[in-house]
Amino acid sequence: MSDASTDRDDDRPAEVTDPLLWRLASAVADTHQPDENGACDNGSCLGVAWPCAAWTSAQEGLRAAQAAPTVDQTQPDAPAGPTAELPPPPPWQPPAAPSSLAITAA
Repeated sequence: MSDASTDRDDDRPAEVTDPLLWRLASAVADTHQPDENGACDNGSCLGVAWPCAAWTSAQEGLRAAQAAPTVDQTQPDAPAGPTAELPPPPPWQPPAAPSSLAITAA
């Protein structure tokens, strides 16, 4: 484990409920920072204005990692999982073969 990932665990807020999601989102946010021109400095976002989509998604991940669990604690006797039985999936069918193949030269 690198020093950076150890530091990231040390910086993790106490209210984080999903440490793995928090660690991954934090790593993405750390690698998608603005440069001196206001663009994302990550090579995968070359020329993209900051905040880029990856940084924005990382922020959503950080928020989700700190969210309270969605389990309803008000009714402890409630059954876990779905209460209605789902119908079985249809049988698998192979995809139909194409009627013709087009060959193109590059």
